[in-house]
Amino acid sequence: MKLISKPFFGVMMAAMGAAAVLTASHLTSWGGDNQPAFAVSTKPVNRDARLGTSYSPVVKKVAPSVVNIYSTRFIKERRMRNPMMNDPFFRQFFGDQYQGDDRERTRKEQGLGSGVIVSPDGYILTANHVVADADEVKVAVPGNKKEFTAKIIGKDRATDIAVLKIQATGLSAVTLADSDQLEVGDIVLALGNPFGISQKDQLPSPSVTMGIVSALGRRGLAGFNQYQDFIQTDAAINPGNSGGALVDVEGRLVGINTAIISPSGGNNGIGFAVPVNMARNVLERLVSGGKVSRGYLGIVPQDIDANLAKQFNLPTQNGALVGDVMADTPAAKAGLKSGDVITAVNGKPVNDAHSLQLTVSQLAPGTVATLKIIRSGASKTISVTLGELPGSAIAGGDPNDNSDNDPAKADALDGVAVADLEPQLRSQLRVPAGIQGAIITEVSSDSNSAEAGLQPNDLIVEINRQPVTSAQDAVRLCRAARDEQILVKIWRRFGNSMAGTRYLSVDNTKRAK
Repeated sequence: MKLISKPFFGVMMAAMGAAAVLTASHLTSWGGDNQPAFAVSTKPVNRDARLGTSYSPVVKKVAPSVVNIYSTRFIKERRMRNPMMNDPFFRQFFGDQYQGDDRERTRKEQGLGSGVIVSPDGYILTANHVVADADEVKVAVPGNKKEFTAKIIGKDRATDIAVLKIQATGLSAVTLADSDQLEVGDIVLALGNPFGISQKDQLPSPSVTMGIVSALGRRGLAGFNQYQDFIQTDAAINPGNSGGALVDVEGRLVGINTAIISPSGGNNGIGFAVPVNMARNVLERLVSGGKVSRGYLGIVPQDIDANLAKQFNLPTQNGALVGDVMADTPAAKAGLKSGDVITAVNGKPVNDAHSLQLTVSQLAPGTVATLKIIRSGASKTISVTLGELPGSAIAGGDPNDNSDNDPAKADALDGVAVADLEPQLRSQLRVPAGIQGAIITEVSSDSNSAEAGLQPNDLIVEINRQPVTSAQDAVRLCRAARDEQILVKIWRRFGNSMAGTRYLSVDNTKRAK
């Protein structure tokens, strides 16, 4: 099944193949043999420039790169028979035309979003939730009434980023900025197709709104996972803007618009975008390798409060305290110990446990990372060869590809993503050696599975009374299920001291085609 990614507060809602080359103009171009090049500018925006009277030159530069995305999902459902029509008395007056039948029919569910062209040969960045459930994706390019059928190169739920490809050349591609250079107060423009006001029968043209960077590094948004590092802006973002561009005053892409906070579903001046550096990391891995695998240390990090800083004799509360080091992990092999404080990774400061997780996750497995740590009050440097994060979100490719070769490419139940139970995760969750199954990595909050009570870190041990020993088993058994309910037996830990199995029944009548 496909993971159902729903709107947030009313919004619709890879190792690199080659090194970047810095030129005198501060433009970088990533790409290797037979790989597309994405233009990148790392130069900070000119904050000393006097405010102009118009952003028209910026809009003219960027607008041709912002596309409309139309997604279609095919949903099978059964027509219900009218029980009154079983009575011959009623049929003699109304005939059989109102009787209905139990045959299955398919209806269309259509969605709307935006995207950004990042290469002249048709690679497009968008938000994962715009295309997550789509069986068909169409793209409308500004100034062209022709609609292109898009192939989904890959989707990364963990960052809410997806990459599409259309068969076209000579397209106007946006330049990617360095989002680490952003500062609160910088002026930004949001471009997209809010509420679908750029209609299909018109020449597509994005709408533009202006605002500033309201905050950086926002996290804790409901409906999103742990990989949150959002740019907050007051530029108006509305339903349909999802996947569109957030650009600086030089017309460079700084973020992919993804969500708003709004009880009504309209703009309240609090919008969020995925930083382009994070999006670019996903883009390059999907294009070069077809999946996103994340670096892994094998520790349990925690934030440092004032009391801990005092106890560990730390100069500040910055850094991530190593609470535990799991056995046979990269961290253990490198000599990290419980009580160490990680203050930097490859020279990038670590502010807290969350920033450590983000930094490490954006490094490819096999990367040698240099960690700056404080141990017993003394500074040290440790080199760690990163492993692969267990249960890493593997990007799902084109929806028409029904390959079962990679269990993590498919979802097991409605709204659920699963992965194999790797030894490190088994140790972390303290799963007994005799218990086998597929670990749940994600549960969409308004899915049938969530309604049934399934949660992340539940271990699926049986489906319809058949044993599950891997993610592949879970996917296979769910695809084979034909009844209206799927019986799922799970193992779950309750707190620190209790664990056990229980049965849950998941609605199977709303599955995508």
